[in-house]
Amino acid sequence: MHLSPAHDAHPRTPGEEQFALAAELLALLGDRTRLTLLHALTAGEADVTTLTEACGAARPAVSQHLARLRLAGLVDTRKEGRRVVYSLRDGHLRRLVDEALSVADHRLSDRPLHD
Repeated sequence: MHLSPAHDAHPRTPGEEQFALAAELLALLGDRTRLTLLHALTAGEADVTTLTEACGAARPAVSQHLARLRLAGLVDTRKEGRRVVYSLRDGHLRRLVDEALSVADHRLSDRPLHD
């Protein structure tokens, strides 16, 4: 996936509110566990057990991170009996996670090799 062309960029100069919300979003994505959880959710819905296995963190930590993502409005939940199933709120977040990981891929592949 490549970065969006300039014509797809934000249509007007962002105001303070947009910058503040964007910074808050990027801060949430700045945590490795939360980014891993969001990436796992790009594949589709998942419950806490599946997400715990995907990120390798302790279940209580995963639950706390998911609660933060839910309160921030980044993930949705629904009940399946006693199980809570999580999903990404929208496609914009999916693209943002994909772009962040794509930039990381490019940075890693541009590193000089050491003998």
